[in-house]
Amino acid sequence: MSDLWQQPLACERIEPESPADACVIWLHGLGASGHDFVPVVPHLQLPESLAVRFLFPHAPSLPVTCNGGLVMPVWYDILALTEIREVNLAHLARSRQAVGDLIQQQLDAGIDSRRIILIGFSQGGAVAYHCALQYPLPLGGLIALSTYLPGPETLDPVSRQPNQQLPIHIAQGEWDDMVTERAARAAYTWLQEQGYTVDWQLYPMGHEVCVAEIRQIGRWLRQWLL
Repeated sequence: MSDLWQQPLACERIEPESPADACVIWLHGLGASGHDFVPVVPHLQLPESLAVRFLFPHAPSLPVTCNGGLVMPVWYDILALTEIREVNLAHLARSRQAVGDLIQQQLDAGIDSRRIILIGFSQGGAVAYHCALQYPLPLGGLIALSTYLPGPETLDPVSRQPNQQLPIHIAQGEWDDMVTERAARAAYTWLQEQGYTVDWQLYPMGHEVCVAEIRQIGRWLRQWLL
């Protein structure tokens, strides 16, 4: 299964009209695909002057233990459906590296690391946490949507130093029965304890995104990139 990560991640792409000087990498959840959040982009209401490239990578397909071994697109195997999932940390590390390779592609294309934003929903959010918090160059921001932070003990202080000042926004559904508010708040609490600049938004929704949340994401992106 490790061979699935050896090729660059396939992505859906949205290019700005002028040459891109910023990039948003948006990771989907378990069983979904890079197509999921493509329709959201026009609703972010970003100004045309903001030359942002959007990348929506597709996760590899793997057997998922908690789903009886069913093969589906996932960033890592879930071993047990505990409130904060028991996950295959080796898979998580491979996905983190694959997303890091996407970031490197953007650096090679001339985009400053501080103008690269990671967004992740659910399982994709867990990967976004691990990638952004350990990336060796300062990134522009992290948005964690309806997600949790597995294995925070693996995020050692030395690897976290370049992004210790990373601005982080967490958005969570009040009625989410897939990723509970308590699981999402555990990440928020840990980040606060580690000295990160992080805030919290709760929405009246389940395990999904809503219009108010999408508009807020657009405001966050404008705040960071304009």
